[in-house]
Amino acid sequence: MKNSLVILLFFIAGIAAGLSGLVPESLIGGDASHWALFALMFCVGISLGNDTKVLRDLKSMDPRLLLLPLMTITGTLAGCAIVSICLPARSVLDCLAVGSGFGYYSLSSIFINEFKGTELGTVALLANIMREIITLLGAPLMARWFGKLAPISAGGATSMDTTLPIIARCCGDDFVILSIFHGFTVDFSVPFLVTLFCNL
Repeated sequence: MKNSLVILLFFIAGIAAGLSGLVPESLIGGDASHWALFALMFCVGISLGNDTKVLRDLKSMDPRLLLLPLMTITGTLAGCAIVSICLPARSVLDCLAVGSGFGYYSLSSIFINEFKGTELGTVALLANIMREIITLLGAPLMARWFGKLAPISAGGATSMDTTLPIIARCCGDDFVILSIFHGFTVDFSVPFLVTLFCNL
């Protein structure tokens, strides 16, 4: 929760800096966002490369649970397609691109900003932050009403990091490995799906 609020504060500070005119035009129109994206992808690669224990622990899981990331991706995209009916100003592909962030707001919003413009990039940032916050606040109710897989699926890409503690507390330690695997797999799909829907 704290990390999400910090991200939101930086976002608001960025808006204020842009409105003030204090940011050099060369920085705004340059390749700064590309380099930030490259650095972000490098850091994600380091964190995944360091965690070899997850791959070993996956062998003891029920093979049917390995389909959870696919179900999360399919359900999210289906929901986005349905929601697009209520948003005539946005195409189905725009909604699918935003939903394909799966809570990974930093990466998806940069991609969408590059391909579709600042407005949709901002929508992606806020929508994916909201997904994380809803999971953090609603995980206990989700686990009680819909089962222990629900908070993991709701967390999307964040189930391997920011929402993992609340998932472990609500669902139990037996679901931690599944949550990490789920987050890793969904996380890996984000750059491919976002760019796919932005380019269609």
